[in-house]
Order: sequence, then structure tokens, then C-alpha cells
Amino acid sequence: MIDLRPVGYVVGLLVAVLGAAMFLPMLVDLAEGRGHWRVFLEAGLLTTLAGGMIALACANGVREGLTIQQTFLLTTGVWFMLPVFGALPFILGATGSSFTDAVFEAMSGLTTTGSTVLSGLEELPKGLLLWRGILQWLGGVGIIVVAMVFLPELKVGGMQIFKSEGFDTFGKILPRAGQIASQISVIYLWLTVACALSYLALGMDTFDATVHAFTTIATGGFANYDASFGVFAGPTEYVASLFMLLAALPFVRYVQLLNGNVTALHRDPQVRGFVGTVIVLVAVIVILLQTTFTQPMEESFRRGLFNIVSILTGTGYASVDYMQWGAFAVALFFFIGLIGGCAGSTACSIKVFRYQLLFASIRAQLQRIRSPHGVFQPRYDGRLVGQDVLSSVMSFFMFFIVTLGLVAVALSLTGLDFVTSVSGAGAALANIGPGLGDIIGPAGNFSSLNDTAKWILTAAMLIGRLELMAVYVILTVKFWRA
Repeated sequence: MIDLRPVGYVVGLLVAVLGAAMFLPMLVDLAEGRGHWRVFLEAGLLTTLAGGMIALACANGVREGLTIQQTFLLTTGVWFMLPVFGALPFILGATGSSFTDAVFEAMSGLTTTGSTVLSGLEELPKGLLLWRGILQWLGGVGIIVVAMVFLPELKVGGMQIFKSEGFDTFGKILPRAGQIASQISVIYLWLTVACALSYLALGMDTFDATVHAFTTIATGGFANYDASFGVFAGPTEYVASLFMLLAALPFVRYVQLLNGNVTALHRDPQVRGFVGTVIVLVAVIVILLQTTFTQPMEESFRRGLFNIVSILTGTGYASVDYMQWGAFAVALFFFIGLIGGCAGSTACSIKVFRYQLLFASIRAQLQRIRSPHGVFQPRYDGRLVGQDVLSSVMSFFMFFIVTLGLVAVALSLTGLDFVTSVSGAGAALANIGPGLGDIIGPAGNFSSLNDTAKWILTAAMLIGRLELMAVYVILTVKFWRA
């Protein structure tokens, strides 16, 4: 029998922290004088007390370390429980959301997906808009810690490559998980501050700069306006693109930079592959815009850069309705959303390193076919890749494709059209944000979907954010018998 007390203790503490965070938007609403502050007071007290009681009830089971089963349960349990409590301000607050809509919005926030069921954002209390930003900001730093501390230990989707001696990512400079989390959190905070100050310098007011800095660094994409980032068209798009790119790089490399390794970013094959992908994709879309529309080169480059980076990193901001750019652009945006950023960043989706390992495996196999008597092994960054890593990566790709298909079919059974079903499945599973089409595209939102579709997408957001197998493994009978 698995002892759930250590899991409950940590989950309880994190729920209490989430409750404490609700008092920040309470202060904003109190200063605004709209009376909405009572919502966050009630929700904050309820969440803090509930988390504290759970932690106290499980405190007698705390011990050194966790078993593999407990770690799987903790990883999934945190992202299951926090959206439930994070939904309270949406249920009690100005939106008066249903439980379904509120959990959808909170899950989208904490998983940094960025899909929304809310409209008329400009009219909402500032505290509620700040709460959406806080959810994404907390989810962003949380997923970095999960990706760097838990998933490599659980050997999920090839993440174990970042804990082996051959790929010494942080083993020597950060021997303990606590050090990893603390140093990454400091860097995450400073990037957020730098982003907010940059937005301020370009004319955003303090509130917009703060919230959009939260959602930019988290690559989450929640905006304060129905028009998303289109309200800030101009030089601000360049700043947003820069910080989305910085947030999509592996944060452990920033830690190494601070520890004196000046070549940490440049030597990482993920970083080189990711930057190269951005350059190629931006060039393609700029050429498309220049040949299709009559607009200045600078405008084509700015809009192409911003929207490519936004979808590639899974941020989900939109500065224009790129559905109007033609069928090729629409298809391109769908597929680049399935690439993602680097492992150990706030970016989502499949991640660049998995494609690199896939191509390395294919190249080795082609070499074996061409030279049957030769010995060819896949390499990554010049080092041999173990069979366990390759198996994990191939399994991830298989699970991702199958899950994408199942979610799309399930959505179609709720009455959604083909484009909405497929793009909605991709947007949720890859945590991109907007889908395609008139309903959930960059000019729409998810409010008109039926409750069944919203719950399917909510589950897909959770599964995708935790790299699929971290969730699937706890659904097996053998897991509970172990």
C-alpha cells in the first residue's frame, strides 16, 4: 500500500502557498475601490486553511525522500489540486463562472496554456486579471522545477538524459534539488523584473507591464485585453519576442552562466537547434507575408517574429489574426506549435531535444542500412545516447500522437468541427493556447464550447504539461500494486 501522507503534506503546503498568493490581488482590488477584494479574502482564507489542514493531517508521515510511486503521485497531484483551488476567485468573483469554466481557466493558467473562456477582459476587476497572471507565473516556475528535479528522476520522455553523467547538466554545480529550485527561482524572478521594466520603458502602465511580464516569462499568454497583444503593436512586440525566447531556453544554463560557465548556452545543442528553428521559421513567414500582402518589410518581420515565437514557445499571444494569412500559414502555425522550446524552460509541447534525439536515431539507422557491417550509435552533443533514453523518447512520441488523436476524436464526438477538434486537441495537449478556426482561433476563445469539450481539454492540458507518461503511469494497475 502506498503511503499517501508525504504526498498530501507537500500538496497541502503548496495549496496553502497558493492561498497566500490570493492576498496580492486582494490588495490590488482594495486599492481600486471596487469591492471585489472580498472575493480574494474569502478564497484566500479558504484555500490557506484547507492547505494547512491537509499538511497538518499528513505531517506525521513526512520522511526523508520519496518513493518512485509517491513522486509520480506528487507530480500529478499538485497540478490536479492547485487548479481546483485556483478556480475559486473565478467562481466567487466578477465572472461568476461555472465550476467547469473556472477550473478550465485555472488549469489553463497553471499549465501556462493560455486558452481562455473569459471575454470582456478590459471590464474585469484588476485583481482578477492579476490573479490570471499570478497563476501562470507560479505555473511557469513550477514546471521548470518539475522538469529539472522530478521528471529526470522518473525517466519520463527521455528527460533522464539531463541527469546522467554523460550529459552533466547540473550534477556538479547543484547537488541538491533545493539548490536547483532556489537558484532557478531567483533567475526567473529577475527575468520577470527585467521584462516588466522593459514594458514600462515602452509605454505600458505599471499594471499591464506587471501582468504581461508574468505571462511572458511564464510563456503563458494570458493578456489583459480581448485583442491579446494586439493592443501593444509596435516596438513592444520586439521586447515580448526577446523575453519569450529567453524564457524558452533551459534555465539551468543561466545558472551555469552565473557560476562562470560563459559558453553554457552556446554549447547546448538544444539552444542551437531552437534558435536555428526560429530563424528559419521567421524567414519563411516573412517571405510569405511580403509576397502575399503589400505591407512594409519591418511590419512583416515584426509580426512574423512575434507570432512565430509566441506559438513556438507555447506562449499563445496573438498580435494579429494570422488565420487571415492563408492556408499555408495556418498549417505552419499548427505544426510549429508541436515543436516547443527547450527542456527545463517554461516552454511547452514536445521540446526540441526530443526531435534532435529522434533525428539522431534515424540517422544512425540509415547508416546501418547503408553499411550493414558498421557500428553506428546515435549521438547527442557528441556523446552516445543510451537505449533507455531512446526508448523513452520514442514512447513519448507514440503516446503524444495517440493522445492527440484520441482527444481530437473525443472533441469531435461533442459536436465540434474537424478544424476545431484537431487544433483544440493540439493547443491543449501541447499547451499552446489558441487553436485554429473561427471559434478557438487567435480572434476567438473557448467560451462557446460545451462543458464536455472543456473537461476533455482540461484533462489534456494537465496530461500535456506533465509530459504524458507522468500521468498515465498512475492509471495502471501495476503502479498501485508496486
